[in-house]
Amino acid sequence: MKSQKQIISIYKQGNSVATPIIFIHGFPYDHLMWENVISILQKTYFCISYDIRGLGGSPCGDGQFTMESFVDDLEEIINELKLDKPVVCGLSMGGYISLRAVERFEEILGGLILCDTKPEADNNEGKLKRAAGIKKINELGVQKFVEDFVSGCFTEESVKNLKEYKETLTRSLKSDPVGVKGCLLAMQGRTDTTPYLEKIKIPTLVICGEEDKLSPPEVMKSMADKIKSSEFVLIPKAAHMTPIENPEAVSKAILSFLKKNFE
Repeated sequence: MKSQKQIISIYKQGNSVATPIIFIHGFPYDHLMWENVISILQKTYFCISYDIRGLGGSPCGDGQFTMESFVDDLEEIINELKLDKPVVCGLSMGGYISLRAVERFEEILGGLILCDTKPEADNNEGKLKRAAGIKKINELGVQKFVEDFVSGCFTEESVKNLKEYKETLTRSLKSDPVGVKGCLLAMQGRTDTTPYLEKIKIPTLVICGEEDKLSPPEVMKSMADKIKSSEFVLIPKAAHMTPIENPEAVSKAILSFLKKNFE
């Protein structure tokens, strides 16, 4: 079996002896959605990002993904890089991976940052929406699906004027349809991590864009309330893609959280 480092595209920045932070991107993006945040945090911390299997620079293989296989990838990255108590920071689908990882192996993690995500599994409506997404890709192509999906993740102001939105969309339009459909299937079949929230012991930061319609503030605040001693931060001038729309505010929140708990 090949080493995960040979399969998954991994990127390391910052001081390798400092507290490690693993950034897990959302769907259907790549590791570059974190670049503006990492450019700030790498001055003090060891920042690791990677492309989830099937997206960005990581190959999709047969596209038969599950949330468990995504969590397996994360665990192997931690083990192969010999990371000591890393903080995992996931957005949206990256948050699903992070929550399931905490449920499976919290003992090897140091902290948790959840951005614009939620613990619940898809209900029937959500499952049908994933199926409709796969059908759209099959009938109209991945570019049409991605264009419609990505525009709904940003504020109207960002779609009109944010240079980073256009750059993110351009990269996402190059996504392999097999990988995108595989991610939809993985999200459709994920488990509900809500029951574990009250059991989480590691320091946790919950971040949400004030205009997020996919993971609304009231939903994320409810999740934060279930996690003991968690901190909830609302990010202004942002919807679902907080690290791209307002990286300064996201970085400030993360730096404050890390300084409070890891220095």
